[in-house]
Amino acid sequence: MSDRTMTRQVLLFISVLSLSSVHGQVSYSIPEEMAKGSLVGNIAQDLGLDIKRLKSGKARIYTGDSAEYIELNKERGVLLIKERIDREALCGQTTPCALDFQIILENPMEFYSITIEVTDVNDNAPVFIKSEIKFRISESAVTGAKFALERAMDLDVGINGLQSYSLKPTNNFILKLQNQPDGGKTVEMVLQKPLDREKQDQLSLILTAIDGGEPQMSGTVQIHITVLDANDNAPVFTQAIYKATLRENSPKGTVLISVSASDSDQGSNSKIRYSISNSQDGNHELFEINEDNGGVRLVGNIDYEKARQYQIHVQAGDDGGLTDSCKIMVDVVDENDNKPAINVMSKSSVISEDINAGTVVTMINIQDPDSSENGIVQCAINENIPFIMKSTSVNFFTVVTDSDLDRERDSEYNISVTCSDEGVPSLSSSVTLTLQISDVNDNAPVFERSSYEAYIIENNTPGLSIFTVKARDADWNQNARVSYILEDSSVNGVPVSSYVSVSADSGVIHAVRSFDYEQIKDFQFRVKAQDGGSPPLSSNVTVKIMIQDQNDNAPQVLYPVQTSSSLVAEMVPRSADVGYLVTKVVAVDVDSGQNAWLSYKLQKATDRALFEVGLQNGEIRTIRQVNDKDAVKQRLTVVVEDNGQPSRSATVNVNVAVADSFPEVLSEFTDFTHDKKYNDNLTFYLVLALAVVSFFFIVSIIAILSVKCYRWRRERMFYKSNGNLPVIPYYPPLYADVGGTGTLRHVYNYEVCGTTDSRKSDMKYVRPYSQSVISLDGTQTLPHAQRDTLISDDEDNQQKPPNADWRFTQGQRPGPSGAGGPPEMAMGTGPWPNPPTEAEQLQALMAAANEVSEATATLGPGTMGLSTRYSPQFTLQHVPDYRQNVYIPGSTATLTSNPQQQQQQQQQMLMQQQMAAQHQALQAQPSEAAAQPEPPKAAQTPASKKKSTKKEKK
Repeated sequence: MSDRTMTRQVLLFISVLSLSSVHGQVSYSIPEEMAKGSLVGNIAQDLGLDIKRLKSGKARIYTGDSAEYIELNKERGVLLIKERIDREALCGQTTPCALDFQIILENPMEFYSITIEVTDVNDNAPVFIKSEIKFRISESAVTGAKFALERAMDLDVGINGLQSYSLKPTNNFILKLQNQPDGGKTVEMVLQKPLDREKQDQLSLILTAIDGGEPQMSGTVQIHITVLDANDNAPVFTQAIYKATLRENSPKGTVLISVSASDSDQGSNSKIRYSISNSQDGNHELFEINEDNGGVRLVGNIDYEKARQYQIHVQAGDDGGLTDSCKIMVDVVDENDNKPAINVMSKSSVISEDINAGTVVTMINIQDPDSSENGIVQCAINENIPFIMKSTSVNFFTVVTDSDLDRERDSEYNISVTCSDEGVPSLSSSVTLTLQISDVNDNAPVFERSSYEAYIIENNTPGLSIFTVKARDADWNQNARVSYILEDSSVNGVPVSSYVSVSADSGVIHAVRSFDYEQIKDFQFRVKAQDGGSPPLSSNVTVKIMIQDQNDNAPQVLYPVQTSSSLVAEMVPRSADVGYLVTKVVAVDVDSGQNAWLSYKLQKATDRALFEVGLQNGEIRTIRQVNDKDAVKQRLTVVVEDNGQPSRSATVNVNVAVADSFPEVLSEFTDFTHDKKYNDNLTFYLVLALAVVSFFFIVSIIAILSVKCYRWRRERMFYKSNGNLPVIPYYPPLYADVGGTGTLRHVYNYEVCGTTDSRKSDMKYVRPYSQSVISLDGTQTLPHAQRDTLISDDEDNQQKPPNADWRFTQGQRPGPSGAGGPPEMAMGTGPWPNPPTEAEQLQALMAAANEVSEATATLGPGTMGLSTRYSPQFTLQHVPDYRQNVYIPGSTATLTSNPQQQQQQQQQMLMQQQMAAQHQALQAQPSEAAAQPEPPKAAQTPASKKKSTKKEKK
């Protein structure tokens, strides 16, 4: 392709229009058939735009319904060839051939009109429709006779179009070209030398059509001539040019015009046949002619928008081969058969509700291919919407906002654009544009109620859902996504978050803990509802939780005090009258309402005919006169029941002694046995303790034998080597030094009451020394094991106690009947004046261990047993164990709280005592234990008094 055809001619002119959205127009000229990606022009430079503006404005090419041959490179700001352009397919024979499109920019919306002229390139050779042309020519044809030839077609235009013809050989015929008014040329073959059928009856010629392009291109057709006998007159048309008018969309078969030709010959040489000789532009598919009468009719569809005029070449020939030709000019009349085409050039599918009035939301291009009034279009949009339509230029419209928007009022608009032409009848088309209004966070969440109250029954399961708070937000999506937050506050000094929690998504309020009505009746807090906007909006509400009581507490008996190891007896004299107040059962219920209404009932009694219980007040009174036949021991079981549903109850055992004096009561009530449940539990623990003690006993025996064997061998070696006795080391006593006093932290009062049968005695409670209940002074009976290991009280007075708090009376000192410690404790000024021998240490340790073990197993219950009292504010978990860190005068041992360790120590001490006795027999060193006086006799016990009383009665 030459440099002349490749040269691009750029025509640039800027037209400043009245509307701000249209800035100008640029024209370019390019040749057809340019390769993809070829440069068309620097549009940014030509329009005076910055490349950044092309990017930020999202510049793009709008071509409507046409194919896109040009593309925009926003990075370079240039126009490039997107698809190969074929001028002949794009414009046909129309000149000039141009591409019209717009460049659209947004933010703000702008568009520029671009025109690109496509120049022709010689890429099409001349072509003949038929592959051969046949003539029947009479030999009598005169020189100069003309024979019309079919024209070649060249889709190129201008210099690249068809320019000349050549005929070979030229022995008999030459070519003659005639210019036509439309710029075309007719080709005629002229006879220059007469034909002679007898010499040559067939002739073959080559017709060549040549264009003017570089390089030149050509097309050929073969002409076959049959030489006939003489026919010396050719047909002649009445007109050289015929004109006809045809309305578009005319039905097939419509007759346009009839042509006519005449022949002066006679016979078969005068018969004329008509034919369409040139079917350029595909006219042979639209029209046909009657070969006998020359009538031309329509056989295809005529569209004014495709072609506004047609040329039909008609040929008339006789049987002698003589012909004549004419041309029919057909003008197409337009009809309003096209609706306006609405093309949305750019639109915003979503706009914010806070957008300003006058903002362009849609840009529309209208196209109507009809002509005159049929192509004039007016557009309008539906009413009662906050939008209006404005015309920016011919066939260009914009839709802009006319007032403020509110998504909560209307979240979507359907804008109907209707465009109508001015034809008769008028044609119209419409399109509906859907415009979404995006939300702005301008509404705070609103609770359904101004405040909430909810109820929950106590003893709920942690995590239980109490109720739900609900808030609604008129906004949309994230701005309407409500989150619930528990505001920080405190309830009785405790953070409210430890009571309840709020689900952030659902607003469900859950109980974090199990509530107790007896501790808290109600509480309130605040819940905040916050949306997900930026910045977020919120509101809050007060929530009050009311806790409902549940009958979850059984009545508690305050008096008489009941434990598993004590026995308290109420004494009724035999002279009591009817209605005598024995005692009163006092109980409380921490529940409220009906759940705390208490009633008292007598469930069991040794003699139901003797006592009754007040239903409301719990007073136990006699219902008849007491007589001598009534049993001394009376046990009453009273049930205290509340009025809840279901009801709860508590049982208390009241022991009543029908007697006139304590000695009479004492002998009877020591025979009270424990409850069956207590005995069952005691049996289980005894069996378990026996098994454990047996195991440790066997292990201890083995260990002691091993140690003894080892020491015996050492002693034997020592005697042989030195001949003297070993020196026993001195071990200081293990005092529990608390506060520097060397004594216990608390002082305990031991009230001891026993019988001759020590197995029925027990040790029950530890109480402060300062408190007291009814006790029986001087009626204590201790086990024989203690009587054998402790000495008299007189000798014990010689030794001062480690601390002034150990002030025991004769009946309060530990030991059998108040006996004191061994005499060696009274010697000297300190608790241990002289270092004891090993045998004495073992003996004192065994005595203390035996005393503690039997004291824990045999001391009597209740007011007639060993009772160590405690303050009411302590629970059993906080009461100090009397077996921990208790110093027993006359012993170097300290009691421990582990029964298994006590039994193990007893076994070990027993074995050590026996071995110590054997060791003393071997030693010649005198022992201070030999000077121990005999312990005095035990004082008379209540049991012995009771036996003597019974003997006197007998």
